[in-house]
Amino acid sequence: MDTKSSPWFAVSLGLIGIIIGYSVAQSQIGGPKAQIADPSPSHSPSPSIEAEPEPAVNIEAMPEIDFDKDHFKGNKNADVSLVVYNDLECPYCRRHHATVKQLITDYGDGINVVMRHYPLGFHQSAQKAAEASECAAELGGEEAFWNMVDKIFEKGPDNTQLASYAKELGLEETKFTECLNSGKFAERTKGDMAGGTAAGIRGTPGNIVLNRKTGESKLVSGAQPIENFKAVIDGMME
Repeated sequence: MDTKSSPWFAVSLGLIGIIIGYSVAQSQIGGPKAQIADPSPSHSPSPSIEAEPEPAVNIEAMPEIDFDKDHFKGNKNADVSLVVYNDLECPYCRRHHATVKQLITDYGDGINVVMRHYPLGFHQSAQKAAEASECAAELGGEEAFWNMVDKIFEKGPDNTQLASYAKELGLEETKFTECLNSGKFAERTKGDMAGGTAAGIRGTPGNIVLNRKTGESKLVSGAQPIENFKAVIDGMME
């Protein structure tokens, strides 16, 4: 008898297929998983998975804060500093910028906030946006620097519009364009990034909270809720 024409033969093949398929599925469950971040703020990790601890900051490798050269807001004599490494094209940095402003308001003279550059390579406009903020500072001082940062976060880091942003801020457009085209601040931004990386920054916004009196420091990665930053800052003020 031709076994291939037997109904029992067909049933046997079907059962074999089911068994093989189940085995393959089970093997995939324990296999490697792609590390894909869920950008949704409502996403909650599984209770069975513990959050990874923040990496230790190498504060000795971070360039020392220099209030004559660094861009800062707040009381330079405060013990606690928040050093923020920003990418002006990063949407999370834009969101975090509002948190930083609120911290300055809430703590008053109790802290200072230092902003340094960390333009990521895959953000095409981030490097020139960083240089634009430095050109603004050269032409209009510290206030112009922060105003340019605000403007870029507000309107976007469009490299074709940076000169118009400068004009809106009351800066001389021709001199600003000359400064931006010269690339004179490219090395400064690269230096900021190198120092941040040495200290432990791996993404943006990267934040280091430092008590300059005691030397205590902590890396707080990302645009976290303001309560998380306050918990760290308050702990360093005790």
